[in-house]
Amino acid sequence: MQIHGMPLTLLVNPSSAGGRTLKVLPRVEQALDEARVPFRVQRTTGLEHGVAVALEAVELGEVPVVVSGDGLIGAVGGAMAGSETPMGVIPGGRGNDLARVLEIPEDPVAATEVLLAGATRRIDVGEANGRRFLGIATTGIDAEANRLANETRWLRGNLVYAYAGIRTLIGWRSARFTIRVDEERIRFTGCSVAAANNRAHGGGMLLAPDADLEDGEFDVVTLSDAGKLRLLSILPKVFKGAHVEADEVKVIRTSHLEVSASRPFQVYADGEHLTDLPAKLRVLPRALSVIVPPRAED
Repeated sequence: MQIHGMPLTLLVNPSSAGGRTLKVLPRVEQALDEARVPFRVQRTTGLEHGVAVALEAVELGEVPVVVSGDGLIGAVGGAMAGSETPMGVIPGGRGNDLARVLEIPEDPVAATEVLLAGATRRIDVGEANGRRFLGIATTGIDAEANRLANETRWLRGNLVYAYAGIRTLIGWRSARFTIRVDEERIRFTGCSVAAANNRAHGGGMLLAPDADLEDGEFDVVTLSDAGKLRLLSILPKVFKGAHVEADEVKVIRTSHLEVSASRPFQVYADGEHLTDLPAKLRVLPRALSVIVPPRAED
């Protein structure tokens, strides 16, 4: 789809990353004004409001540009799945994992230049119990740590995710998980199940280092039972993706699965509470167009 000349709608989450978006917005506005690109700014009041504004923009022939973190980006991207209109991204959160993997710069002016170049890429969208996401859907210890990270306001960047992981680990009790793919069932006692569309979450942790946003499959990463000291030794390796070499970590690939557990767990994705177990998950192949940096062949 040709986006040059199309007006933009900037969806700004004023509370993202402690108000970081409001600090970067003037630089984005100045860059767009200098390029003489028509745009309007809409401050969002929540995920549902942001989705509604984005879909309205699509109807009006505008390109939604999410100036926020992964939560609003995931919600808007999921709602736009199937549309020919692309979504723009200006990173404005704590994690910014989708932008990181798509190589969209964190600097707002550089990210605006990506918008102006107008190159697009179609990526997969995940779905869990009908709720869509772009990153990694996790349950178990990962989801508990995500919840704690969201509640922790006094730390910034990757530190909040490392802190939340250690705090969650201290009180963790293993559970029995069941993964069903077609007629095959995998049962194990352990800590977590993650269905990864993107390879990174939690501010750059490479939970699924080989996951591909365009391959039509999840990388399903499981962590089996281990002592807390052993788990503590595995945790730092996640930042480089080296944890997948541990015996307790297994990875399978599939386009769909069902996950249940021996006790209630929430499912988090894109930094937000998405649904609860049991969950049915599937991939919507190449369902979303995103504005990205031009590739060498573009």
